[in-house]
Amino acid sequence: MKLEDIRREYTQGGLQREMLAVDPIVQFEAWLKQAVEAKFSNDPTAMVVATVDETGQPSQRIVLLKHLDENGFVFFTNTGSRKAQELKTNNKISLHFPWHAIERQVIVYGEAKPLPTSAVAKYFLSRPKESQLAAWASQQSRPVSSRQALMQTFNSMKSKFTKGDIPLPDFWGGYCVEPTKIEFWQGGEHRLHDRFMYVKQADGNWTVDRLNP
Repeated sequence: MKLEDIRREYTQGGLQREMLAVDPIVQFEAWLKQAVEAKFSNDPTAMVVATVDETGQPSQRIVLLKHLDENGFVFFTNTGSRKAQELKTNNKISLHFPWHAIERQVIVYGEAKPLPTSAVAKYFLSRPKESQLAAWASQQSRPVSSRQALMQTFNSMKSKFTKGDIPLPDFWGGYCVEPTKIEFWQGGEHRLHDRFMYVKQADGNWTVDRLNP
């Protein structure tokens, strides 16, 4: 297999400045809606979350976007996880939405701010019961001896919380990523892609520049 021979053209359309909203959150919502409506686009809310540890080593993982408003992009996680521990020492973060099926990408740069317990609890109680139990069962990012051991812990939690609501674990939290820059990428023919970068200014307004592909 020759990796250098794997290629395709991007032909689904260009992106011009006049097509962009003034507010990048509004622009993102429009693109997300189109990604959701594109039935061939799997997991449109999936985003690659990149953090950096105390040595400068980046790490990435895929997480689902769970809320979006004028404040930023929200996701939830175990606070003992690698990403949560890295955010304790460096809250700078990047999110990447790879919408390959519609030849688009969005990259968000910003800072992750912990959510209040009330917001975390509201989301946790909205999850399916099995997902709530999985949160209790998993010591996220830590070694586990086997799949069987993980399932034993899951079944133990299932037996423990047979009645009533499953309580919020004290090791479960969430973050709002407050953006400072957002890039919108539209695939173009001959690798002449359209890229626009929004940058937040001190007064809260956004500037936007076209970038070379």
